[in-house]
Amino acid sequence: MSNTRTIKRLKQDAKELKREKDISQHQALDLIAKQHGYENWKFLTQNTVDDKVLVTSPNSIEASNENLNSKNKKLLVEYGIDFSVLTITATGIQKSIMDAIGSLRNFFDEKDFHNYERQEQGKEHKVLKPCSLITPEEILNQRVSLYRPTTKSGDPRIWVYSLKSFVEPNNELAFFIIDDQLYVLNLNLVDLSHYSDLLFKLEQSLDEVAIELRDKLIEIAKQPLKAIMKGDTAIGMTVEHALDLPANSSKKPDYKGIELKSGRVTKSKTRSNLFAQVPAWDKSVIKSSRKIVDTYGYLDQDNGDQRLYCTVSALGFNNQGLRLKVDFENDRVYEEHEVDGEVVIWEGQKLRERLLEKHQETFWISAAVKKINDDEFYSLEKRPSQILCNCHLD
Repeated sequence: MSNTRTIKRLKQDAKELKREKDISQHQALDLIAKQHGYENWKFLTQNTVDDKVLVTSPNSIEASNENLNSKNKKLLVEYGIDFSVLTITATGIQKSIMDAIGSLRNFFDEKDFHNYERQEQGKEHKVLKPCSLITPEEILNQRVSLYRPTTKSGDPRIWVYSLKSFVEPNNELAFFIIDDQLYVLNLNLVDLSHYSDLLFKLEQSLDEVAIELRDKLIEIAKQPLKAIMKGDTAIGMTVEHALDLPANSSKKPDYKGIELKSGRVTKSKTRSNLFAQVPAWDKSVIKSSRKIVDTYGYLDQDNGDQRLYCTVSALGFNNQGLRLKVDFENDRVYEEHEVDGEVVIWEGQKLRERLLEKHQETFWISAAVKKINDDEFYSLEKRPSQILCNCHLD
């Protein structure tokens, strides 16, 4: 939805924003322009008529930002880039400070970028490292500050220099590392697809086996594949047969360390099972799966046994009163009951280790199905996407 605003009114809004965020007038004007659908203040003023300009409603901008956020995440996934996400607050912008949450700390540690556990408290132990800040117009060579203050038990902190000019409250920042260089991307405001040079660099970061497999899949996708069998596993077996992979029941990845996940293109969403992992019973309130069934299950009318077959989601409580809760600060996932609270725990580090056993790299393949007489044919309609499964629980 669009309407018009006078330049005078927008300048007043910028003046209030300047005072609120303690930023320069130039920065405030650019932020006002972005809030109303323009790249910057200069571009906004170039579109004025009779001292008025057409602006987009904040709700439309918010929806657009959410779409851009998803687009950027999908692009990073497509290139197999492992990343961690941090949400910045209004207070963080004002004070130039962000909490380095548990998932980000573990990401830095796993990538050998920085270890907060070994860092002492105080300004004298602050660490400054180079980083690349991706903005809407260019990639800036900047620095990132990593430290633990003497107050609040030394809660880990992080800040990226010049970040204030390129963020708004509740924006999500993605941190990823290529060739030992840290990149910082505002997922809500910067379109990563505009940076062809960086995408080429991301392309080169793929290992040789991934490139080899991708090229083979693109080649066999040029024509429909005739099913070699029937049943739920037919697509996967047919794709593996086309790749000259021997049939086996091994739990190891399918192609030189890379797992293949194949499925039918459907209108309804379907789930893909990645792995199974029991909770950390020693740290959980409930100490066994049997006890969970006894406590929150239901009676099977056919045989009189207690059962618990249900989907548990982070989106809300299910019919049994259970949901998942992700704790980024402590790097844990909880199963929570709406009355009893947190009942079982999974450690984030253990989940990542388990995921990487099978899914260090995974190619997801979607196939459209066409039936001719009694035979099925599979068309790999989309370019195979590769995922490097690692750091973030999102």
